[in-house]
Amino acid sequence: MSTTAARPGKVDPYDFLQIDALLSAEERLLRDTVRRFVADRVLPDIAEWFEAGTFPKELVKEMAAMGLLGMHLDGYGCAGTSAVAYGLACLELEAGDSGVRSFVSVQGSLAMFPIWRFGSEEQKQQWLPAMAAGDVIGCFGLTEPDSGSDPGSMRTAARRHGDDWVLNGTKMWITNGDLADVAVVWAQTDDGIRGFIVPTDTPGFSSNAIHRKLSLRASVTSELVLSDVRLPGDAVLPEVAGLKGPLSCLNEARFGILFGAVGAARACYEAALGYAKQRHQFGKPIASFQLIQRTLVEMMVAVNRGTLVALHIGRKKDDGSLDPTHVNFGKLDNVRMALDVARQARGVLGANGITLEYPVVRHMNNLESVYTYEGTNEIHTLVLGQAITGISAFD
Repeated sequence: MSTTAARPGKVDPYDFLQIDALLSAEERLLRDTVRRFVADRVLPDIAEWFEAGTFPKELVKEMAAMGLLGMHLDGYGCAGTSAVAYGLACLELEAGDSGVRSFVSVQGSLAMFPIWRFGSEEQKQQWLPAMAAGDVIGCFGLTEPDSGSDPGSMRTAARRHGDDWVLNGTKMWITNGDLADVAVVWAQTDDGIRGFIVPTDTPGFSSNAIHRKLSLRASVTSELVLSDVRLPGDAVLPEVAGLKGPLSCLNEARFGILFGAVGAARACYEAALGYAKQRHQFGKPIASFQLIQRTLVEMMVAVNRGTLVALHIGRKKDDGSLDPTHVNFGKLDNVRMALDVARQARGVLGANGITLEYPVVRHMNNLESVYTYEGTNEIHTLVLGQAITGISAFD
């Protein structure tokens, strides 16, 4: 990997530890390309999308053209980038808005990944190229109204009926649900939990948008209802049974989140720093006050630390030394860090911090959802507790 050596000199408040020098030229180019896309296509309108509660579907094909959909997968029209490159893209997308990053995470890590990893060659050929091109949108059906952190208790069931499968059940809090052309649905069978590829135009399948959200408003969240949905026998993912399937998909998505959360935190820190230097009280900028400087420093340190954690975990994923619990570590700490930074930034901005003229309260509200989805903070804590003690608190 080729990197640019950092030179001594004046510190950069936006890259205090010169983390940019730890990236290869190719990684910086991809990062900068996504950053420009966010600046040009997301930031000018994201406040309006958030306030209206709409997802900018017109961006899907643009993100596909950049190779962002399933970008870390090989073949089938996917870009085949490194894990770090995927993470950096997620970081920049979430610096725009968690909803945009969530779309990319769900499409690539939750809908495309299980087909790529556990599907038959026929399934891969049928779905992955179209999904990478943005012609087909996917969603991931695991969570249920009464089954969140305990997916093994799901009630959605698939039963054999001749050569076919018949699915019944309800899934809840499904990102992209109302947009999706295909859903990867997990259901109980006589052989354990299995994954099914469900075209959303199949009779008996319906989705209902969830409204009145105060978080992830620029993202589509839905309920999926399966009522005697009949699928051919080859709709099942053949290479996995049990919770290993959906949990491995969630870990792929969490990896993107642990980078993405840093992007949200960075956006809040940069907004607070710029505001503090321009806002005058008592005849001088509030950035000159000791308490504001302390707050800004705490935010800067947290963002730099979170970036290093993400980059280290990404390098481990790329070199094959990653343990799944490393991803739990990153998701746990980086999301709570980002939420804390967002709250501090809101304080620096005062009343302006609660308006959509600035990104802070939007990120803060979004991060409340990110704190919970793809594994709650409490579940990640218990996974790490088991990792360091060897004792499970789940039993």
